[in-house]
Amino acid sequence: MATSTSAVDPVALLADLIRCASVTPAEAGVLGVLERALTALGFTVTRLRFEGDGGSYPVDNLFATRGTSGPHLLFNGHTDVVPPGDRALWTHEPFGADVVDGVMYGRGAVDMKSGIAAFVAAVAQAPAAGRISIAITNDEEHESINGTAKLMEWAAAQG
Repeated sequence: MATSTSAVDPVALLADLIRCASVTPAEAGVLGVLERALTALGFTVTRLRFEGDGGSYPVDNLFATRGTSGPHLLFNGHTDVVPPGDRALWTHEPFGADVVDGVMYGRGAVDMKSGIAAFVAAVAQAPAAGRISIAITNDEEHESINGTAKLMEWAAAQG
């Protein structure tokens, strides 16, 4: 099976993701970072904004797919983070992506921008067989009402 010829540096991608201050529901450019990376890997990317449900806030989401048939693998993640709180309590800028002694610091470095960077790097090396989808929401850390559930309903309706 052929593999993608593109490589993704997960550390560089993680730094780019952390530098986006994507505090729920603000997307802050994080979906654009992912859209560019995934498009370069041959994914078709759809951006979706969900809102409604009374006084809820609008949320931008992303769904990307490569391949059209065969086994289907879906990765799911969220790019939103909780507010950094009192920045004076931080030893590193929360959206700076500082690397010290091999450790990257910043909001989302553990939950879950690092996971997203890892699975994007993995799909860059995946065999070009079957179907791979990536569902990304920016609404996990708050009310979670305009994110994953609506994104999966939309995806199911697409087939």
